[in-house]
Amino acid sequence: MAASELYTKYARVWIPDPEEVWKSAELLKDYKPGDKVLQLRLEEGKDLEYSLDPKTKELPPLRNPDILVGENDLTALSYLHEPAVLHNLKVRFIDSKLIYTYCGIVLVAINPYEQLPIYGEDIINAYSGQNMGDMDPHIFAVAEEAYKQMARDERNQSIIVSGESGAGKTVSAKYAMRYFATVSGSASEANVEEKVLASNPIMESIGNAKTTRNDNSSRFGKYIEIGFDKRYRIIGANMRTYLLEKSRVVFQAEEERNYHIFYQLCASAALPEFKTLRLGNADYFHYTKQGGSPVIDGVDDAKEMMNTRQACTLLGISDSYQMGIFRILAGILHLGNVEFASRDSDSCTVPPKHEPLTIFCDLMGVEYEEMAHWLCHRKLATATETYIKPISKLHAINARDALAKHIYANLFNWIVDHVNKALHAAVKQHSFIGVLDIYGFETFEINSFEQFCINYANEKLQQQFNMHVFKLEQEEYMKEQIPWTLIDFYDNQPCINLIEAKMGVLDLLDEECKMPKGSDDSWAQKLYNTHLNKCALFEKPRMSNKAFIIKHFADKVEYQCEGFLEKNKDTVYEEQIRVLKSSKQFKLLPELFQDEEKVLSPTSAAPSGRVPLTRMPVKPAKARPGQASKEHKKTVGHQFRNSLHLLMETLNATTPHYVRCIKPNDFKFPFTFDEKRAVQQLRACGVLETIRISAAGFPSRWTYQEFFSRYRVLMKQRDVLGDRKQTCKNVLEKLIQDKDKYQFGKTKIFFRAGQVAYLEKIRADKLRAACIRIQKTIRGWLMRKKYMRMRKAAITIQRHVRGYQARCYAKFLRRTRAAITIQKFQRMYVVRKRYQCMRDATIALQALLRGYMVRNKYQMMLREHKSVVIQKHVRGWLARRRYGRTLRAIIYLQCCYRRMMAKRELKKLKIEARSVERYKKLHIGLENKIMQLQRKIDEQNKEYKSLLEKMTTLEVTYTTETEKLRGDVERLRLSEEEARSATSRVLSLQEEIAKLRTELHHTQAEKKSIEERADKYKHETEQLVSELKEQNSLLKTEKEELNRRIHDQAREITESMEKKLVEETKQLELDLNDERLRYQNLLNEFSRLEERYDDLKDEMNLMVSIPKPGHKRTDSTHSSNESEYTFSSEITEAEDLPLRMEQEPSEKKAALDMSLFLKLQKRVSELEQEKQSLQDELDRKEEQALRAKAKEEERPPIRGAELEYESLKRQELESENKKLKNELNELQKALTETRAPEVTAPGAPAYRVLLDQLTSVSEELEVRKEEVLILRSQLVSQKEAIQPKHTMTDATILLEDVQKMKDKGEIAQAYIGLKETNRQSPQDYHMLNEDGELWLAYEGLKQANRLLESQLQSQRKSHENELESLRGEIQSLKEENNRQQQLLAQNLQLPPEARIEASLQHEITRLTNENLDLMEQLEKQDKTVRKLKKQLKVFAKKIGELEVGQMENISPGQIIDEPIRPVNIPRKEKDFQGMLEYKKEDEQKLVKNLILELKPRGVAVNLIPGLPAYILFMCVRHADYLNDDQKVRSLLTSTINGIKKVLKKRGDDFETVSFWLSNTCRFLHCLKQYSGEEGFMKHNTPRQNEHCLTNFDLAEYRQVLSDLAIQIYQQLVRVLENILQPMIVSGMLEHETIQGVSGVKPTGLRKRTSSIADEGTYTLDSIIRQLNSFHSVMCQHGMDPELIKQVVKQMFYIIGAVTLNNLLLRKDMCSWSKGMQIRYNVSQLEEWLRDKNLMNSGAKETLEPLIQAAQLLQVKKKTDEDAEAICSMCNALTTAQIVKVLNLYTPVNEFEERVLVSFIRTIQVRLRDRKDSPQLLMDAKHIFPVTFPFNPSSLALETIQIPASLGLGFISRV
Repeated sequence: MAASELYTKYARVWIPDPEEVWKSAELLKDYKPGDKVLQLRLEEGKDLEYSLDPKTKELPPLRNPDILVGENDLTALSYLHEPAVLHNLKVRFIDSKLIYTYCGIVLVAINPYEQLPIYGEDIINAYSGQNMGDMDPHIFAVAEEAYKQMARDERNQSIIVSGESGAGKTVSAKYAMRYFATVSGSASEANVEEKVLASNPIMESIGNAKTTRNDNSSRFGKYIEIGFDKRYRIIGANMRTYLLEKSRVVFQAEEERNYHIFYQLCASAALPEFKTLRLGNADYFHYTKQGGSPVIDGVDDAKEMMNTRQACTLLGISDSYQMGIFRILAGILHLGNVEFASRDSDSCTVPPKHEPLTIFCDLMGVEYEEMAHWLCHRKLATATETYIKPISKLHAINARDALAKHIYANLFNWIVDHVNKALHAAVKQHSFIGVLDIYGFETFEINSFEQFCINYANEKLQQQFNMHVFKLEQEEYMKEQIPWTLIDFYDNQPCINLIEAKMGVLDLLDEECKMPKGSDDSWAQKLYNTHLNKCALFEKPRMSNKAFIIKHFADKVEYQCEGFLEKNKDTVYEEQIRVLKSSKQFKLLPELFQDEEKVLSPTSAAPSGRVPLTRMPVKPAKARPGQASKEHKKTVGHQFRNSLHLLMETLNATTPHYVRCIKPNDFKFPFTFDEKRAVQQLRACGVLETIRISAAGFPSRWTYQEFFSRYRVLMKQRDVLGDRKQTCKNVLEKLIQDKDKYQFGKTKIFFRAGQVAYLEKIRADKLRAACIRIQKTIRGWLMRKKYMRMRKAAITIQRHVRGYQARCYAKFLRRTRAAITIQKFQRMYVVRKRYQCMRDATIALQALLRGYMVRNKYQMMLREHKSVVIQKHVRGWLARRRYGRTLRAIIYLQCCYRRMMAKRELKKLKIEARSVERYKKLHIGLENKIMQLQRKIDEQNKEYKSLLEKMTTLEVTYTTETEKLRGDVERLRLSEEEARSATSRVLSLQEEIAKLRTELHHTQAEKKSIEERADKYKHETEQLVSELKEQNSLLKTEKEELNRRIHDQAREITESMEKKLVEETKQLELDLNDERLRYQNLLNEFSRLEERYDDLKDEMNLMVSIPKPGHKRTDSTHSSNESEYTFSSEITEAEDLPLRMEQEPSEKKAALDMSLFLKLQKRVSELEQEKQSLQDELDRKEEQALRAKAKEEERPPIRGAELEYESLKRQELESENKKLKNELNELQKALTETRAPEVTAPGAPAYRVLLDQLTSVSEELEVRKEEVLILRSQLVSQKEAIQPKHTMTDATILLEDVQKMKDKGEIAQAYIGLKETNRQSPQDYHMLNEDGELWLAYEGLKQANRLLESQLQSQRKSHENELESLRGEIQSLKEENNRQQQLLAQNLQLPPEARIEASLQHEITRLTNENLDLMEQLEKQDKTVRKLKKQLKVFAKKIGELEVGQMENISPGQIIDEPIRPVNIPRKEKDFQGMLEYKKEDEQKLVKNLILELKPRGVAVNLIPGLPAYILFMCVRHADYLNDDQKVRSLLTSTINGIKKVLKKRGDDFETVSFWLSNTCRFLHCLKQYSGEEGFMKHNTPRQNEHCLTNFDLAEYRQVLSDLAIQIYQQLVRVLENILQPMIVSGMLEHETIQGVSGVKPTGLRKRTSSIADEGTYTLDSIIRQLNSFHSVMCQHGMDPELIKQVVKQMFYIIGAVTLNNLLLRKDMCSWSKGMQIRYNVSQLEEWLRDKNLMNSGAKETLEPLIQAAQLLQVKKKTDEDAEAICSMCNALTTAQIVKVLNLYTPVNEFEERVLVSFIRTIQVRLRDRKDSPQLLMDAKHIFPVTFPFNPSSLALETIQIPASLGLGFISRV
């Protein structure tokens, strides 16, 4: 297919642009051959006519499809050219924030000028072990490839890091070294990386300077070799330096600086130690002020000086040497200020007593006159004579500058030597990886000798790079067996020949330097004569005769000839050097020049301190005088050429890896891309040359499966064959007619440049046509549906409209009929109403007229009557008025008087009411007051009633008297005549009547006053009652308010307490989980150290060739359970170690692992304080034991058997007496505390019975003890007769003796004695190594682990106790608070009498509760007494068994031949008691058959789950039944050590680890279930409670078993992680579970892991099958369901974390289709959880980050609403992870859209307040803390049968 066919309408091309280098445009019409102009439209919408070159007619380069933009590998681009590379790098750098990109074998690194979180240890772990193309580009991927190839191919490697100054070369090299230090296991041991990094400050200070392009430009190159041993761990490093820019010492261009160290010295001149240097400001010295820019913005030179000095100290440069360095540097500065005065044209002199020279000589320790003389003179030697010739001022200045440069270069070399000494490895180096940090191609406005050398070195490196790329291309073609065609690539050998060949630039320069009167001009003329017009790469500038141009591979460079000869000769007069060497006061100065005869490069071009530039031997000091001068005449160019050849030899002997660093802009702006500068560097660093070489061949490569998967849409069904290779061939032949455009290899299809784009265009057209057809069909279907919907809607509307119209017409008819009816009734109503009105008016007129007439008549009669009444009333009123005035006057006087009295009373009442006492009385006795007032009111009412009765009687009396008087008057009237006669009598009667009237008036007045007083009092009383009621209501409201406040406060307190309780509970749970995690991590670290110790021990055993003498002897003297059962196996083997090492020859001593020793020493130092108290106690016990032993040795010897008998008897009796006394005291105390005085009195029956029992038992014990002691004394006598030495019998006797000891002092004494007898001689320790360090390390490990474990146990117990106490206290406080609130609320509502009763009731309740608590304590004490009685019965039973055993005792002579243990005659039990009995000598056999040689598969299939655990526990029960603590301890120790041995031997077998995890947990549950503790016994049946342990509390062993279970669980997690790790990425990410959803994108030279499942790759079904296997194995082994859930949760966390981490580091996996695949895979895992009923295990929650990442890939990512939805949805992902996924999101098809940068910024703004971890990757190594919930077994121990297949016939059921 012709290329011109691709230039069709809408095709996009790149056109040159002066600003952006390349600009994108779109064709507006098809291109036809012969067209001279292309019609284009730019992206901004501007139309343009692009004229083609009439000569070449070259079309503009085509733009790649959008799907290929942003590729990880530039060689994956279909169109490989400069604009495509530039655009791809820009998109990755600006849009995706990706700084690394592959370009074939080159890693392009763009400096972001910003710290990125992509270099952490989690990223290192993610890249470790991965293929280079499987992950996103990274410096770690290159480092991993180098490390892997070094280990795989046994070949040294090199990483070549190049680039401009400021491009990030040093940082890239640093991260590569960090990667090596981490993956090789040397990050925490060798610390080589830290040492190399520590050298950076000093190397930067003496080798870096400010230039116009970079403030910290490296002015030298370096090659760091990182050495590895045979295990590929870092052991050391070495640094070579190249081409130090010495001329910068004496000259700096404008806006540049000298080396940083000079400015640091000047900035620190005020320090006291620098006073002698007599420094000043940098502007004072000639060598530091020429650039005019002594200060760098943002850099503190004084602070940098401190860093430099600290670096010198770290690298081993002492303070005296540091001051020597600074003296030399200060001397150079003062030397630059030395001035010369001309005598004549050929001579000069130094002014007398010239201050700068004086200071220089003082600092250097040389004579002033001698130095001043040789600065102005030189020595000329001929064959016969020697002349001293003066030199001119110009030559003197040049000589001064040459001397300064020479001193500085030698000082630079000296410092590099010391750095290499600090990094030197003591172990032999097996291989190395070199990191070359070298300058890139340079071109400035003025280019001199330094730029020439730099560009020469880059020409050599580019040639090596081209050859390597060409070689790789050739190997690829040959491997795929495709026809090899010669690729034409740029060979820069002619340029190299122009520089280094005979009569080349360097050769002519050296020749000119040898000429007596050679000059730069004459050299330039020789160059013109030799190469101009003869070499196409050499040109002469038009306007200059002192410059030349060389066409390098990157660009043309114009070099100024001025200064070339001087810099090449680097002339230093020997007399000046001799003067410096003669310094006696300054020892460092002669050291700088002592290696002059080795001809090291003055520019440090040689490998500093490692390999000289030339292989010439070093001559003795008595060589010919002219030899040194001849060697000095070797030029800088010649030396640099030699060193460059050595470097190329080194690189050619290694496998190179290339890193090209790009500087994106000159202003150090973060993530800013300058296209011009980037293109310039891409051309200079060889990236575009790599692209050109790739494009010249077949740059695009596809496997057949990938091609078939991608372009399946272009095939028809009949084209698809079973053979994928043949199918691809057939299809490709149809699609591309030109067969030269592709080649078929063995496994790949190779395409020419542009062919993949053509295939992508065909594929896109096919998909576009399919989309159009789908759209057409869908749109037709949608329109048909829309039409049918509209038709149906129209019919419905018509039906409803017609119905509406009919209903409207019917309504109209009904309304018309109703209107007629209404009119009829309305008219009738109006007529009837008019008639009624007329009739009513007539009647009303008649009535009114008649009424008026009647009313007039009535009014006249009424007026007459009223006149009479008015007259009557007026007359009466006048009489009453006169009487009223008199009465009111009297009443007014009475009122005034009473008011005065009332005011006085009111004043008294107010005063009384205001007083505090009144308020108190009112508030305190308010109810009583009201009752008193009520009673008072009642009394007053009674009094009022009595007064009313009196008044009534008076009225009756008055009426009766009035009646009498009236009768008398009548009689008087009747007898008037008689009265007339008795006139005097009438007068008297009249007087009496007048008197009676006055009395009547008086009585009436009194009655009225009494009524007024009663009314007034009643009113006052009512007022007072109302006031009291108001006060009462106020008090009630206040009371209710107080109650409400109390309730609110109580509710708030309760809520706050509940919240606080919840928060504290959560915090305690978190703390507990953290503590559990720390504890389990500590256990993991302990197990790792234990394994490390075992490995070291195994290595020691392998080095020991003599077999082990004697027997292993178990140390039986450990009193600590923890140390014994945890370390017994290690102690046993460690005790054997000195015996083995005694017979080992001294020349075979193993070197101590110092790293392990340092770790142990550090651990011991951390725990030293906790250890001190225990150590003091142990020392005190040892001193007591030694004193006792010394006293015993001083005594005269007596008979052995009697002495042994007496001492043993005394010790046994004392210990037994102490024990019985203690038990008796405890029983008495318990009875006294728990019983009433009458029960626990000395004469009480219970007391007497218990004392009788104790007395009888103690007597029987004493008798039995005496008998046992007699038997033991006989054994001792037999022992003395036989005198066995170093046998197991001795150890057994000692074991039995220790078993019988009860007192701690006796045990300690026995332990010291046994340790003294078994102690090795001092030379035993020295057999290990010189200082016994291994033994000390072992002892330190043992003590540290003991103390650590005991401390952890105590901390855990105290933490649990504190937690329980706090919870109980909180609960009790809460209950007490609620109760107090209820009581308070009730009391406030009660009257005072009820309050007293309530308080009494409350006190009674409290006393009752206390009584109940005391009763509970009493019951507990009763249980304790019953338990003690039970123990007494057991003791009595054992005494009885002991009697039976002694009755059948055999003779002492037979004791030696048989095992020394008491012979028990067990009772015959009718029922099996659930115990197993075995002999002590069968213990190892039991452990061997039941643990070491047991096959888990047979047990899991044929027997009950946990059978070994049940058997072991039944054996422990029997030992507990016998009260044999030694047997219990030995059995448990052997069991634990046996399990450890099995797991160490078969620790990588999941079935074995799962089996023993299950059995260890079951054994732990059995120890809990049958411990006798109430918390565990409540789950048992009565029969199981009878099987509880009776004699021993194994709580400490439970803790050890729990720790062992934790270690097994962690080992199980590691095993399943190792099994799942290879499956996860392939099954969860790469495999297409849903076929056809995603297509494979084009790949580059870096081979990607295919997403198509080939044979041998893992799929999701593989993961699910493995999960099923894990689950079935755990279920078969009977593992606890809760533990299975925790294992499943851990597995799912590993799957989710590994999958997400790979997703975050793989750009090709971040697409919409891959998100669908992940969602489907996760749903399959969730379905598996549902099938296994494990949804509540928490496993699904661990997959939440992965689920949200998959959702993030699938959701819409455009608008602000989408951003809000993403922020709310992705709560399990960190901000860094969300942004990373969005940056990596890549469309697989053209129809998908990329995520806009603005959308990512919106997400970042919305998430900036979220506080989450900045870490990018999840910790895939994280292990959740494991717990072992108690799971009692319902299996009865007596029903367990022991199968014969276990080989346990030696144990018997009891």
